[in-house]
Amino acid sequence: MSWKGDESKSGGIATNIGVHFYDMLTWIFGEVQDNKVHLRAPHKAAGYLEFENARVRWFLSIDENDLPTHIQEKKQRTYRSITVNGQEIEFSNGFTDLHTLSYQEILKGNGFGLNEAKSSVSIVHAIRNQAITPLGEKHVFLHV
Repeated sequence: MSWKGDESKSGGIATNIGVHFYDMLTWIFGEVQDNKVHLRAPHKAAGYLEFENARVRWFLSIDENDLPTHIQEKKQRTYRSITVNGQEIEFSNGFTDLHTLSYQEILKGNGFGLNEAKSSVSIVHAIRNQAITPLGEKHVFLHV
């Protein structure tokens, strides 16, 4: 498995992969009102976040067995998707150069500061430190 699931190397799934999505969600849907964790394991995590303007059931995994069948059949190794008002938006492609582009902008002085990162870092901190709960809406990919 990947180093991304090793908390001592990456901070774990929610920190390494999830922080980008939590950042996007706070920019789109506002501040977090509620945060519940249903699963926190080395290779996957799941929970429920309620924002000012959205309820989000989230699931993160680096286990290829968690990929939907139609994605596995296409030999696709990643699957990034969000469903809003019943409409799925898949955005699995186009991520390969984002870190490089981001670092280039930071070196030019166009990076983001602590205030912009505070919400997503707070979400990750809570996910990493709170107790697992059976409460809250669960993601359909969560099989526990």
